Amino acid sequence: MRWSLSAQIRALACLSLLVAVLLTSGCSEPETLVEIHGSTMGTTYSVKLVALPRDLTADALKAQLDARLDTVNALMSTYRPDSELSRFNASRSTDWFSVDPELAGLVARAQSISALSGGAFDVTVGPLVNLWGFGPDAHPFRVPDQQTIEETRARVGHDKLNVRDQPPALRKDHPELYVDLSAIAKGYGVDRIADLLDRLGVSAYLAEIGGEIKAKGTKPGDQPWRIAIERPEATSRTVYRVVALEDDAMATSGDYRNFYEQDGRIYSHTIDPATGRPVAHALASVTVITEDCATADALATTFLVLGPERGLSLAESLGVGAFFVSRAGEDYVHAATSAFEASVSEKDPH
Repeated sequence: MRWSLSAQIRALACLSLLVAVLLTSGCSEPETLVEIHGSTMGTTYSVKLVALPRDLTADALKAQLDARLDTVNALMSTYRPDSELSRFNASRSTDWFSVDPELAGLVARAQSISALSGGAFDVTVGPLVNLWGFGPDAHPFRVPDQQTIEETRARVGHDKLNVRDQPPALRKDHPELYVDLSAIAKGYGVDRIADLLDRLGVSAYLAEIGGEIKAKGTKPGDQPWRIAIERPEATSRTVYRVVALEDDAMATSGDYRNFYEQDGRIYSHTIDPATGRPVAHALASVTVITEDCATADALATTFLVLGPERGLSLAESLGVGAFFVSRAGEDYVHAATSAFEASVSEKDPH
């Protein structure tokens, strides 16, 4: 089962989280973590638990996790032609299209983030991503002419997508509108894993899909889960900063794993819906910490589109924990919101 190529591209970009738990704090580990791994949404997932739920084996828990994630895919995958979202995309009707409340709810959350960001987050941007050679059609990169960009933008826009909850349904204002939830769905999948573990009474875990993470409690040794933010370089995998998580979610979006260079210019796969073109600012990655992973996932993309100044300003105004890493010649500079610094220092004061 695969998600769209754009979902896989973002999975690679979002691996700016070195999702292996850092066990180098110098503390002894009195317990052994239980680890479960699988595949979903064109990438992989992992769950680390301090202890299994009562009366459940690791295999039985994995079966429940796989079933829950398969439900998400059946609703939201753009690579499954039978998914509810794929059937909505295939329809050329501009009438209300009945969907599951879970799908309507996630689209409504995406639309609210679109509204507060002035359209920087837009789940309908897929045709523009594909136009620039980064989408599922996988055609060779080319710089499109302005007329083609404008023609494509005519069928893109969060304002052309409508959602209601009673009865749950989606509606297009343009018959060729196409919705891709890959910039929020992995985070949502992490939240669904966390919901299942919570219902089963698991008191401490680290759940992850494609680099998006939700942590609860502490790891063995009563230490916080430590996660590394990666230095945003395409040719290496090194740590830029380590943060401690406890009862929080974390997501990173970056532009350095998938890009083209032509005539001395870098073209990022991150498309600004306002211009129909790849972003041209110096921001390389954004890490967001919030209570739920779907919000962290979507906001990381939002801030990456907005850039280092506007993104940081919006993050501060929302009171969101966010960490921005920007290019500065051959090196990098970073900036963080006050909420990020307060959250990190509170959980790991040393």
